[in-house]
Amino acid sequence: MLLLIMMSSCRRTQPKQDEVKMAAMKEKVEEYAVVKLTTDISLLTEKERQMLPLLFQAADIMDELYWLQTFGNKEELLSKLDTLTRRFAEINYGPWDRLNNNEPFVEGIGEKPLGANFYPKDMTTEEFEKLANPAKASLYTLIQRDENNQLIVVPYSVAYKEQLTKASALLLQAAALAENSGLKNYLQLRAKALITDNYYESDLAWMDMKDNHIDFIIGPIENYEDQLFGYKTSFESFILVKDREWTDKIQHIATLLPKLQKSLSVPDAYKAEIPASTSDLGVYDAIYYAGDCNAGSKTIAINLPNDPQVQKLKGSRRLQLKNTMQAKFDRILLPIASIVFNPSQMKYIKFDAFFENVMFHEIAHGLGVHQTIKEKVDVREALKDTYSTLEEAKADITGLHLITTMHTIGEMSNRDLMENYVTFLAGIFRSVRFGASSAHGKANMIQFNYFLQNEAIKIDPSTGTYSIDFEKMKKAVSDLSALIIQIQGDGDYQRAKQLIADMGNIPPKMQTTLDKVAQAGIPKDIVFEQGPKVLGL
Repeated sequence: MLLLIMMSSCRRTQPKQDEVKMAAMKEKVEEYAVVKLTTDISLLTEKERQMLPLLFQAADIMDELYWLQTFGNKEELLSKLDTLTRRFAEINYGPWDRLNNNEPFVEGIGEKPLGANFYPKDMTTEEFEKLANPAKASLYTLIQRDENNQLIVVPYSVAYKEQLTKASALLLQAAALAENSGLKNYLQLRAKALITDNYYESDLAWMDMKDNHIDFIIGPIENYEDQLFGYKTSFESFILVKDREWTDKIQHIATLLPKLQKSLSVPDAYKAEIPASTSDLGVYDAIYYAGDCNAGSKTIAINLPNDPQVQKLKGSRRLQLKNTMQAKFDRILLPIASIVFNPSQMKYIKFDAFFENVMFHEIAHGLGVHQTIKEKVDVREALKDTYSTLEEAKADITGLHLITTMHTIGEMSNRDLMENYVTFLAGIFRSVRFGASSAHGKANMIQFNYFLQNEAIKIDPSTGTYSIDFEKMKKAVSDLSALIIQIQGDGDYQRAKQLIADMGNIPPKMQTTLDKVAQAGIPKDIVFEQGPKVLGL
């Protein structure tokens, strides 16, 4: 009788545990607000509309490749999961929660490998350093083991030959339809780049596109997924449609870049580089995200190419994704601000300020230093694994410094600078809900802790809400921008490491506020309903 009672109890307990797990997973999925990615494609020509299905297919191949890079065979994972867990894995491109410090959410899955699938799981740092092949640090190679268990270097074009050959053919088909000469040239060169691992010429061609309606980004681009060395790039794709009205409003800012470079609050040696006059600013509606850019938190602006040689020659293009930005502002930033800020400062939370902060973040990526002052080596190489965090922090804080300069020189004098400062701080609270494990998260915490230490932000002890001291914020923005640019210019790896260790973490006071935000049920990020059907194709 006792055995029967125990068995009955186990049967009752198991369904209850399953219900709790399913409820928890449902909550995780609902942390992402669903946003429909669309735009008015009636403004496109007939041939431009014919191009879109080809671009969607090529983008889907990048999605497939990113799965291989970040996890492996996705069906081996997804086929074993229930509906909700499968959906959450699709959002995260694997079994690790990207907005919760990459915590595993599938039983039996260990920690996310720092090197993702770019390196053998059992490879040691010492083993990598002994590998004599100079291509080991290439942006476009994998490190694998041969039949003798020795490390070898495999180019992306070899490792992913089948998929990249298909993608290349699709780009050539799209190029045949392109009426814009710049877009046609870019698609042809990018098709070649995918199967040769030589992206330089196509990056230059992408920089030359000025009057195209459709923009298309495809290939291995960002290195955030490689948290072991920061060398390897991940496949992704964006399909974008230009907002001509908003683009015309901001285009002239590109002509101010040399002046803005000189305005940086650093010694002359750290602002001696001259920004390329061909840099471009544009505003777009995004209609498709695939691969790296679609994993976890969603990109709201683009600053490319990453190649410092291309940047030195032609600058970069900075694309603001207005529809995605508006969705994050409405669904996430505004509700967070209402919890975080003293009510007297809520009047400063504005979409235009959010748009400007993001735009100048991208502009700031192209300013400052890209080669160290003395040794003349790339800052990325000198700062190694700290590079991404320092570069994101630089772009954030220097972007805000540039906005301050724009007000000072009369370019934005019709607006209140406090709107940018308060909206910027609200943006930090929005971003650090992703956790402080990512480069962006650590960058945000460096800024927040610096503001706190320098009394630029204050906490009301009775309500726990935040407010900004205008003058102290102005000084803190200038000083922190100078500190980071000088660390980059000096190539000071140890100082960068120490800054991240000391200030790249969430302090208890902030965690208390984040807990309030968490309890309010505000989405952490957005996920897209996207594709040809959404556009009516």
